[in-house]
Amino acid sequence: MKKPLLAFTDKGIYCHAADVYLDPWKPVDKAIISHGHADHSRWGHSKYITHHDNVPIISHRLGEINVTGKNWGETFTINNVKFSLHPAGHIVASSQIRVEHQGEVWVFTGDYKTEDDGISTPYEPVKCDTFITECTFGLPAFKWIPQQEVFKDINAWWAQNRAEKKTSVLFGYSLGKAQRLLKYLDTDIGKIYTHGAIENMTEVLRPLVDFPETTLITKETKKEDLLGNIVLAPPSAHGSPWIRKMVPYVTASASGWMTFRGARRRRAIDKGFVLSDHCDWNGLLESIKGTGAEKIICTHGYSDIFSRYLREQGYDARTEETQYGEEDGETADAKSETIGTN
Repeated sequence: MKKPLLAFTDKGIYCHAADVYLDPWKPVDKAIISHGHADHSRWGHSKYITHHDNVPIISHRLGEINVTGKNWGETFTINNVKFSLHPAGHIVASSQIRVEHQGEVWVFTGDYKTEDDGISTPYEPVKCDTFITECTFGLPAFKWIPQQEVFKDINAWWAQNRAEKKTSVLFGYSLGKAQRLLKYLDTDIGKIYTHGAIENMTEVLRPLVDFPETTLITKETKKEDLLGNIVLAPPSAHGSPWIRKMVPYVTASASGWMTFRGARRRRAIDKGFVLSDHCDWNGLLESIKGTGAEKIICTHGYSDIFSRYLREQGYDARTEETQYGEEDGETADAKSETIGTN
């Protein structure tokens, strides 16, 4: 029986013909990496291949590694198997991985979104026979509104807090979401302060993206300095001693799981903005249609529900287990909500 071009193993997604893994979760010899989030780019591989803009990102996170950078659409061959990287639109330098061998083409998306966020290279559909898609928000309840409307609301929220002489604390993951938020904050309202984790990652990305000026919060930062201004912080900072110097402050979080009623209250967040770096329901369906693929493999997220829907639409769809979904928190948070409570 012919082996599939890509197989799901206990180490990760494996291409037997090339003896290489895609986003493996256990140490391997050769790894092709889709993007910089920790669940997709892990420490311990002997050789890394990724998009060249992702090289400084994973080097910052992982330290000294043996890594090779590739351009969009550049074909590289390993043991007669052709590989190329194509924009995924998830975060800066995020890639889909195209694999071609003996007339068969598979595409692994990693994580992706179809909305152009203005800082990531926009998602491009890639024709293939088999499409491996995430399903983080694979429910009809998830339908994003255009990001310009979300940022209008975020800046209005900040302006209102400034008028009330309160500090605005906006939570976003340190790689990806934080920079997307930063890019569109209105500096006419006030200054942008950052948590160290966000400041450090933003400095890595500044050569690639034109961001507004930020000020790192240090031990010398006074509460009076922050009043009326906005602070970008990772979710882990919520409820920590670090945030106490922000008093009086108002908190907000930007994530797809804010779609669900009660999510903000359960996480003790004052305000929720629905903004995700993953596809919504329509984005997933449009992406799949755009590939022309007949076989769909659904991974992390609402994979069972989504694959069942695809089968009802005539696709040859199934699910596979992976160890993705931990880094940006949205997979775990979305799945923890009760279906039907939105």
